[in-house]
Amino acid sequence: MSSSDWANKDYYKVLGVSKDAKPEEIKKAFRKIARDNHPDSHPGDKAAEARFKEASEAHDVLGNEKKRKEYDQQRSLFGGGGFKFPRGGGAQNVRVEDLFRNATSGEGFGDIFGNLFGSTGGRRTTTRSARRGADVEGEVTVGFRESIAGVTVPMQMVSEDACQACRGTGAKAGTMPRVCPTCEGSGMHATTSGGVFQMSEPCPDCKGRGMIVDDPCPVCNGSGRAKAARTMQVRIPAGVDDGQRIRIKGKGSPGENGGSAGDLYVVVHVKPDKVFGRDGHNLTVTVPVTFSEAALGARITVPVLSGGTVTLKVPAGTPNGRTFRVRGKGVPRSDGSRGDLLAKVEVAIPTQLDADARAALQEFTAKARQPDPRSWDSAPFGSVN
Repeated sequence: MSSSDWANKDYYKVLGVSKDAKPEEIKKAFRKIARDNHPDSHPGDKAAEARFKEASEAHDVLGNEKKRKEYDQQRSLFGGGGFKFPRGGGAQNVRVEDLFRNATSGEGFGDIFGNLFGSTGGRRTTTRSARRGADVEGEVTVGFRESIAGVTVPMQMVSEDACQACRGTGAKAGTMPRVCPTCEGSGMHATTSGGVFQMSEPCPDCKGRGMIVDDPCPVCNGSGRAKAARTMQVRIPAGVDDGQRIRIKGKGSPGENGGSAGDLYVVVHVKPDKVFGRDGHNLTVTVPVTFSEAALGARITVPVLSGGTVTLKVPAGTPNGRTFRVRGKGVPRSDGSRGDLLAKVEVAIPTQLDADARAALQEFTAKARQPDPRSWDSAPFGSVN
């Protein structure tokens, strides 16, 4: 901003006070504006943030006796965008370089602006750095079938929010924080490394907040933040796996000074199911069959997770543990397709047989004339001593 632009800013109008207002009136006016427009109390409200910054800048100048005097002197010299020359003297008798060299009390304009803003040729901004809110992590437990279909569950989370007792100012009720004199409200402090490079780092006095709290709030101890519990509805997407970590953008702790909110990370725990299991995007199920069905072949019904059944053809001579694939009856993928259902047959061996059943099996064994399944080929195993 140029000198004339700065001089045309009416800080008295910004604070709503007269040009002869007393320091107490200026402080009172600033506190009211700061209380009503503090960014911590109005996250995301750009208008309130701009109003707060403008008022902080005005109070930084008018609240300091020396800066206010220099500001009033410059306002008298810069009128409507140019110099105001003394009446009756004639512009031709005024040397502009004399104005810059002897403006007031022997000080040049460069010295005046340097004192007012902390550096010559530039203005130190009072804009405080926006801070992103912290990420929050929580856990939820859902049923197996809910994890496959997707579900919305309530989740109670504890995060840091603007303190309700002080409305996020960090100051005790009835008081207000003041602009940090070190960084002039910017929250950043410039340091020089090796006499050449200038770096900015958080102000050591206000810890980057831009404000100093003299009488801290007893609830948040002056931080302006307090832990708050809230319940929110969290959408668990279809196909989530046990232990999967889901990111929900912008649902973490609110930011400061207009900064964006953090993210919410949800770790999902899935309860096991009595019937189905999971292998990646495939569902698994064990289907019992009788010895006769496995030996002779049969059509059996297999349950599917969505409800109902599908018919599966078991060929004659199916061995125990064979797995059949049912296409498209598994876990949904992100592209809209689904995995498969893997059905493993398990021959159910009867635990009790009556005399007739036992006799029938013995007759079957005699007639089937099956080769000995334990007639090992000794070659692969070597000789036995």
